[in-house]
Amino acid sequence: MRVNDEVAQKLTSKGLVAVLIIDNVTDAVPLAKSLIDGGIDAIELTLRTEAALPSLEAIRDKVPEMLAGIGTILKPEQVSQAKNAGASFGVSPGSNRATIEAAKDAGLPFAPGIMTPSDIETALDYNCEILKFFPAGSSGGIKHLKNISAPYAHLNLKYIPLGGINEENMNDYLSHDIIAAVGGSWLASREDINSKDWKKITSSAKSAIAKSKRA
Repeated sequence: MRVNDEVAQKLTSKGLVAVLIIDNVTDAVPLAKSLIDGGIDAIELTLRTEAALPSLEAIRDKVPEMLAGIGTILKPEQVSQAKNAGASFGVSPGSNRATIEAAKDAGLPFAPGIMTPSDIETALDYNCEILKFFPAGSSGGIKHLKNISAPYAHLNLKYIPLGGINEENMNDYLSHDIIAAVGGSWLASREDINSKDWKKITSSAKSAIAKSKRA
């Protein structure tokens, strides 16, 4: 994914991306609407359940103002599945060359996962400029990211940390100019989705948006 791409700019415009695990397709549309009501207009649907791809299709149909992508893309064939379901972008937890190349060939904006300088250099081979920093919390947080990204600062790479991000620590990341956005499931937890607590999800989104503006 290139920094100046239209999808990238919308994905990072508010600094927050909701990472979602959906078990029931019927929850997809009310979930997306509840996040929109709270000010969140970018989501990553993780390929951890069979409901992910049909949920994406439902959201694209009923909530077109939501920028919806697919995460946890592990194999090249999943790139095609995501693209065919209407994904605006793709995300992977690591830097698998075959998967990144498949995304490039498919024309799917893609953010591979990085945690080391070698991961960053793999992503650079495919002209990726927005990278997923994962797992952010357990790998050393913003201090680790600043250290490994320093040799590439002149390339203007941007990062989206995921893993261990919450409302209490998100501004620790957002206050740094190498951060394009932060992502997390706390905005709409799996438990809240399954209990259909749309009001709580909207409230969480509003709170996060308000707090992020201080960064």
